[in-house]
Amino acid sequence: MHISAKLEEAAKAKRTTFSFEFFPPKTAQGVQNLYDRMDRMHGFGPAFIDITWGAGGRHSQLTCDMVKVAQSVYGLETCMHLTCTDMEKSKIDEALKEAYSAGCTNILALRGDPPREKEKWESTAGGFKYAKDLVKYIRDTYGNHFDVGVAGYAEGCDDQRDTDLLIDHLKQKVDAGATFIVTQMFYDVDIFLGWVQKVRDRGITVPIIPGIMPIHTHASFMRRATWSKCHIPAEWTKALEPVKNDDAAVREVGKGLVTTMCKRLIDAGITHLHFYTMNLAQSTRMVLEELSVLPDLESKELPWRRSLGLNRRDENVRPIFWRNRKASYVARTQDWDEFPNGRWGDSRSPAFGELDTYGIGLKGTNEQNIKLWGHPQSLKDVADLFVRYMQGKVDSLPWSESPISNEVDSLKEGLVDLNSRGILTINSQPAVNGVSSTHPVHGWGPRHGFVYQKAYIEVLVSPELISELITRIERNPDITYHAVNKHSDLKSNVAEEGPNAVTWGVFPGKEIVQPTIVETVSFLAWKDEFFRLGEDWAKCYDAASPSRYLIENLMDTYYLINIVHNDFHETHGIFPLFHGLSIKDLDMPFHKVNGGDSTLSVRPHIKLHDSQPVLN
Repeated sequence: MHISAKLEEAAKAKRTTFSFEFFPPKTAQGVQNLYDRMDRMHGFGPAFIDITWGAGGRHSQLTCDMVKVAQSVYGLETCMHLTCTDMEKSKIDEALKEAYSAGCTNILALRGDPPREKEKWESTAGGFKYAKDLVKYIRDTYGNHFDVGVAGYAEGCDDQRDTDLLIDHLKQKVDAGATFIVTQMFYDVDIFLGWVQKVRDRGITVPIIPGIMPIHTHASFMRRATWSKCHIPAEWTKALEPVKNDDAAVREVGKGLVTTMCKRLIDAGITHLHFYTMNLAQSTRMVLEELSVLPDLESKELPWRRSLGLNRRDENVRPIFWRNRKASYVARTQDWDEFPNGRWGDSRSPAFGELDTYGIGLKGTNEQNIKLWGHPQSLKDVADLFVRYMQGKVDSLPWSESPISNEVDSLKEGLVDLNSRGILTINSQPAVNGVSSTHPVHGWGPRHGFVYQKAYIEVLVSPELISELITRIERNPDITYHAVNKHSDLKSNVAEEGPNAVTWGVFPGKEIVQPTIVETVSFLAWKDEFFRLGEDWAKCYDAASPSRYLIENLMDTYYLINIVHNDFHETHGIFPLFHGLSIKDLDMPFHKVNGGDSTLSVRPHIKLHDSQPVLN
């Protein structure tokens, strides 16, 4: 959605909105950390984010990549900075093409700062000299696909301190097709409001977004104010100087100063604030909390976060298997043949090809993952790891990138019990029978609606248990399942290939919405990813490590099975299937035998049912 349209909606509703700026980090780990922070800050409710370009386009490819990930994976409306500095026309074209392909519809067109090694800004041969030229080129090439923003300078810019002349330049940029203005940071509200009046008197009517720089430390505050040559009010200096050596106190005092500034802007009729976050969250959040503009709960249009990638905005169906790995899901399905029409193509789809190109592997280094998941030596060690995850004592598993959700609180006792018996739970959801769409845990969609869920569980099961479990399932006509091992030995009682809705909602004036499904073809695609992740976990350990043999054996021999109880009135209809079903002697170790084969040296006893014999 265009930023100018968002601003217009907020102004009509007299609602204060806000946005965040991020910049590309210098290291790969920094990029991943920023993605995690962007994901968390999505919950703050920004109207959009923007991502900077960097002097000379040094991080141009990373900027393009980050725009794509933010837009497609994290569902953040994203504005891409684009500068003229050291950018020949071919690089501009490539950047715009990538933004278009990512589904990005907003560009901030800038002349840009000179690279550090150059004292003055110089245009590139075959490139653009001024931001107005870049604005015009974007308009001529892409029409109205992009909303194009430009920069405004209330106190002058680095190489031009004449603000009246800069307003003339601003008018030229708007006349060339710019539709909104984002200002340089400032701290003096009177100077900013006086500049806004001059801009309006010049006949410029597009929205003006003030740039707000929260205060993190005194040193960074002074450094940025000096760099931008912005005026610091005397009362700010008086308040900050006594505490300048206490970072916590600086943040607290700064919070009050920046909040007061923002309130004055809002009182003056400004409805949108743009925060220069410096890739940090705390100081920005402190200000937003003081302004009382953070949402009480994250609004959920669907029970999963919608992607804003190209051709994905209308997506309303998703297989449940990727609930805990949304980034992988979005990346893998971007070329699925019939996407996003509610069906997921067939086995000839490109989505079922090579996994490496999708970057689905584990996050973090081997050292980080070992620190998180330890050195399992037996099935009991693995089971204990899963139990700790269910109890909230471990933040992630190889197949779940985030801590356990409170949605499964009603199932937690049963999940802990299953894992303690060696039946490893990967994914689950409770049955829900018509709770309000505003329910704090299960609710989603428009108000005055009702949502439903079928009970669902996905588990990793020993090959010695799978036959008995399937026998029990097939005795109950209300339960369907798919089971598969690494070698694609598929077992199922699903008669047709079509999807089975496991989440749906009923809302006034709308057809029934069925956003989460289970079906065979997508389960087989998830199977490949699931076992690949397990193998990646094994490879965190040395080749001769018992932990590696243990995990590789699990991946080589165990079955992944999903189970749906189709009677949504049954709140705990799945757990009885596992009654009395467990692995004894979980602490029996795995060893390397047979010249390197990864197998059980002694097979653990399997207890099927109290009335049945123990299998050896």
